[in-house]
Amino acid sequence: MRNPDRLDKFYEEMCKLHKENFPDWRFSQFMINFYRWLRIVYETDGFYYEEEPMMEMLIEFVERIKKGGDTHA
Repeated sequence: MRNPDRLDKFYEEMCKLHKENFPDWRFSQFMINFYRWLRIVYETDGFYYEEEPMMEMLIEFVERIKKGGDTHA
C-alpha cells in the first residue's frame, strides 16, 4: 500500500494553486475546468496518474489559463 501521507503535500500544493490563482472559483469549478483541460490537451481523464505527474499537469493548467486562457497543446 502506498503511504497515505503523500497526499498531504499534494493537497497543500493544490490548495495553494487554487487560492493564489483562482480564489473566486468554487472547488468543483476548479476541478471540472482542470479535468476538461486534461481531456483537450492530453486526451485523458487523469484517472491513473500518480500525484507527482498530476501536480505537474495542474501547474501547467494554471500557467496556461493565467497566460490568457490558452487550453491547447
